[in-house]
This record gives sequence, structure tokens and C-alpha cells, in this order.
Amino acid sequence: MEMPPLPRRKTIRLQNYDYFQSGAYFVTICTAHRSAILGNIIPPTSHSVGAGPRPARVELSLFGEIVMQTWNDLPNHNSGLSLGPFIIMPDHIHGILILEGRAGLGPAPTAIPELVRQLKSFSSRKINRISNVPKRAIWQRGYYEHILRNQQDFDKAAGYIAENPARRLEREEFE
Repeated sequence: MEMPPLPRRKTIRLQNYDYFQSGAYFVTICTAHRSAILGNIIPPTSHSVGAGPRPARVELSLFGEIVMQTWNDLPNHNSGLSLGPFIIMPDHIHGILILEGRAGLGPAPTAIPELVRQLKSFSSRKINRISNVPKRAIWQRGYYEHILRNQQDFDKAAGYIAENPARRLEREEFE
């Protein structure tokens, strides 16, 4: 009896788009099973004497701190890479990666899929080493990406990143 073919994963890549191309890319990467291992959302606080109100924020766990260090270290391993706004949520991350330069004007930037692979593998290795659980899946397979084609796209993605903790709290209030 012949087995039916396995379903193919849908690609998120734009056909004929050069992912080495200079530009800004919004990425979202989720933890395995959407486990809330990266931190906790702290609700907004009312203002104290001499200070204004503090917005909702994320208090990082040790694993979240490792992911933050790994993200911030990416430009040290990849020429032509700058980091834009970034946030670690309890069960996912959002960030903007900015590729600059092309071959002929210096080394070609690393492609987005390779940068995501580096973030996932470097952070997973460190997390698994300190938690003494070898080969535990930290991240979901795949990731979401969006090419930021202009300043308006960039500003919208940056705003989405900044407002993510507050939106998450609002959503949880209605669940």
C-alpha cells in the first residue's frame, strides 16, 4: 500500500526576493509549545513621587536574559547587521534586523534565515547548558518575517514591538 505524500510546509518567503538585500526585516520567533519561559509581564504601575507612570513591561527570566544577550551579540558575528527595536515576551520575541551593504561595497550581509538560525541555536545551546537539559527544544520550528519596505512600515513595526506588553495584558484581561 502506497503512503500519501506528507504535506509540504508553506513557505513564508517572497518568490524571487533577495534576502541578502539591504533593508529592514521584522521577525517573530516563538518558543517551543509557546511555553512562557522567557519572562513575565509586569502590569503598569502608578507614578511614585517624582516619577511618572511606568508602562507595562517584561521582567526577563534567566532564559530571557540569555536571549537578550544573544540578540545583542549578533552584530559582533555578522558584518552589515544593525539591530532595530526588539522585545522579549514570555513566549516569543519580536525584533527588527537591518541589513546594510552589498557585495562589492564590503562583505555581503548575512541573510535573514541565517541570522534567525544563529539566534535560535546560540541561545538554545546556552539555555540547555545552564539548565542541564541537553537537546531540549527552546524554539518552535520556523519563524515569521515581514520585509519593511519603507519608513511607515518600519514605524508601524516599531510601535507594535513597543506596545506588545500592554496589548498582551489587555488580551489576558478578556480571556
